Amino acid sequence: MRVFVTGGTGAIGRHAIPALVGAGHTVTALARTPAKAAALAEQGAAAVTVSLYDRGALAEAFEGYDAVVNLATAIPPMWRFMSSKAWAENRRVRSEGSAVVVYAALEAGVGRLIQESVAMVYHDCGGSWIDESAPVDDYPLAQSNFAAEANTHLFTAAGGIGVVLRFGWFYGPGATHSEQLLAMARRHVGMVLGPAEGYVSSVHVADAGEAVAASLHAPAGTYNVVDDEPMTKRDYAEAVARAAGSDLWVRGPGRGALLFGDALTSLTRSLRVSNGRFKEATGWAPRHPRAFA
Repeated sequence: MRVFVTGGTGAIGRHAIPALVGAGHTVTALARTPAKAAALAEQGAAAVTVSLYDRGALAEAFEGYDAVVNLATAIPPMWRFMSSKAWAENRRVRSEGSAVVVYAALEAGVGRLIQESVAMVYHDCGGSWIDESAPVDDYPLAQSNFAAEANTHLFTAAGGIGVVLRFGWFYGPGATHSEQLLAMARRHVGMVLGPAEGYVSSVHVADAGEAVAASLHAPAGTYNVVDDEPMTKRDYAEAVARAAGSDLWVRGPGRGALLFGDALTSLTRSLRVSNGRFKEATGWAPRHPRAFA
């Protein structure tokens, strides 16, 4: 296939590009700087410089492509999670940007659209397993993800094949938040957000990249992309410490994080998410089945 990728130099994109190229696809991606264009070239992809919000230019760039993969995000660092202003650009990318991508892809006659979303949109389900039929929670930070998902479903309704990938917490090379957690662990501090017995559903960025390539063969719909075995937050913090070669002297804020309400709700809830539907649809399986293992 001929595949066009937005967000190709981001956390997942830098792994999705080689996965797509390795699977035999011809890949082009957006690049905002010469350095990013050079990085794409080293991975075997062509680079195009165009605004994510320029529908006409995007439609022209998408001409002749079989699939568009929208991985564009602007997620702030963890220390700015509490700031609504820090999320403004990500909200625009996920809502306005995804709409522009969808309409440009439809105008260009693209047959398939892949949209990045997150598994943190589900309600807290304690220790129960969560599949794609589980209820979601329309809290403030989730709204832009739902906008992107709705735009993808619009693409399907217009005759295309729209696929939403709900990814778990990212870890591995280039995953900024996991690198921040590792840095804290090296200082003997373990981040436990919410009850320690609650679950974290994560996925290695390399596995996420392979999932993007696998999704080119998935039927239209929504899929969870996470590790096989979610970990409790206590075990997750310990796994980070082992990866950092450190012992934890401090763990927190635990249940205290619940006091911050919607600002941290995507991180404090317990989410034991299943990847069964995506595995059955594509044959994909994570190669890093345990976080930080």
